[in-house]
Amino acid sequence: MDHRWPLCASLQAKIHEQFERTNHLMSLLPADRLDWTPDIPDSWPIDVLLGHFLDCAAGCCAVLAAFEPQRLAHFAQLRELPVNHRCLPQESISRMEIYQAHVDEGFALLGDTDLARQLSTVFVKEGETLLTLLLENLEHLINHKHQLFTYLKLLGVAVTSQDLYHFRR
Repeated sequence: MDHRWPLCASLQAKIHEQFERTNHLMSLLPADRLDWTPDIPDSWPIDVLLGHFLDCAAGCCAVLAAFEPQRLAHFAQLRELPVNHRCLPQESISRMEIYQAHVDEGFALLGDTDLARQLSTVFVKEGETLLTLLLENLEHLINHKHQLFTYLKLLGVAVTSQDLYHFRR
């Protein structure tokens, strides 16, 4: 991480933490319960949730690609990878690592002032800041990470706050 840009470094570190904690929670899933769905209306089975994490991570990459479309044109090949599908924890974990590498590549091109740059989106034609778009995608991932944490608790897996959060010492 480039410490000349403390805001970018902080945001990148937070994304790393969330990817790592999500992968950790996925590694705790009982192999025989991947098709389990909680008794909550409109809930997803675990294996579908695992595929959705890939969509969350891909969203971060899409924002960075939109920021630097020429230099990150090769990010387009990520769109060929399936998301929102039933998958096993190891597939989701290994793909999250691929997305993390792309996030790091994108952040290597950012400076703190770039976070204020406006990018037009499908939802907001006049644009939103790069920071807002990255935070929205991170929030999406964090909400589903907590969903997975709740699923683990409902399955009787002994998870605690230490599994959910990165504690600084």
